[in-house]
Amino acid sequence: MSKRVFNFNPGPAVLPVPALERARDEFMDFSGSGMSVLESSHRSKEYDAVHHEAMALVKELLGLPADYHVLFLQGGASLQFAMVPMNLLGAGMSADYVITGSWSKLALKEAKILGAPKVAASSEQDSFTYIPTEFTFDPDAAYVHITSNNTIGGTQYHGFPNTGSVPIVADMSSDIMWRQFDVKPFGLIYAGAQKNMGPAGVTLVIIRDDVLQKCRPGLPTMLSYGTHVTKESLHNTCPVFSIYMVRNVLAWVKDQGGLPAMEKHNRRKGDMLYAALDSDPDFFRAPVRKDSRSYMNVVFRLPTEDLEAAFITEAKKLGMVGLKGHRSVGGIRASLYNALPHEAVQSLVDFMQDFRKRS
Repeated sequence: MSKRVFNFNPGPAVLPVPALERARDEFMDFSGSGMSVLESSHRSKEYDAVHHEAMALVKELLGLPADYHVLFLQGGASLQFAMVPMNLLGAGMSADYVITGSWSKLALKEAKILGAPKVAASSEQDSFTYIPTEFTFDPDAAYVHITSNNTIGGTQYHGFPNTGSVPIVADMSSDIMWRQFDVKPFGLIYAGAQKNMGPAGVTLVIIRDDVLQKCRPGLPTMLSYGTHVTKESLHNTCPVFSIYMVRNVLAWVKDQGGLPAMEKHNRRKGDMLYAALDSDPDFFRAPVRKDSRSYMNVVFRLPTEDLEAAFITEAKKLGMVGLKGHRSVGGIRASLYNALPHEAVQSLVDFMQDFRKRS
């Protein structure tokens, strides 16, 4: 096998080697069934065990109370942008949205099709370089929607807003499972798996029972959260292999020491890279306000676009891939998800210092 690269891609992203090796070893004969997991029925006893183990690992790692349901759906976070207001915004109801980047803007756009959402705070006027700390929340809102981490702009909540009795709905696609947090204020959490939990193709949804009970009746079957809670995400053929890989990844997270260990690992990587940026701010320009910096997606600029292009090209030759910034903003972006090893960031920092000397 050729040498694995250091994968800084923002998603689909790096996966833990032990999770991949487990899939490799079981690929042709899954759980003694004589067939691959890719060929296995979603109704089989072999897959059923994996399905419920994945659900149990989500509950265990996040410390979910008994009144939370775990779902594995399809359609990515983009479908959740619509499913959330479709289920939770009844006639005459509103919701508050905090706008911190492109994805929260898209969530708001979908909500406007289905209801009358309001903007409770926004950092768009400052190019999404920070997470707002002042909000105008409606105490009668159905929910408050936030995006916990912003992959494009490189910002992240390090403390969640106090919304009183109004449940928080959070898109945690790019930072779920990076650390422990208090889930009780959250009525619904959704996250595409392809950052910290597994491959593309499955979306985690966590919904609290009191929020579930308020969901609108009469929705199309597949667009109702109630359907998927009742059927344990098995109403139709689920993305078997993607959920299988989520099981493998979460089992690895547990083996590493759970979310406290993940947080320590991720902070060490992020602190190292930000220290390198801050040591030479005239060359490596980090636009995000320090109190809002993301530990998952670190963004920065070089003095010219030509230097950025050369940086990305040279890094790739050295086995560091996925460093090109999002097409809408340019620059450099290093995604430091759970499975990215410390050695990858050390290699990047060493390269940055060498590149600077030669530029």
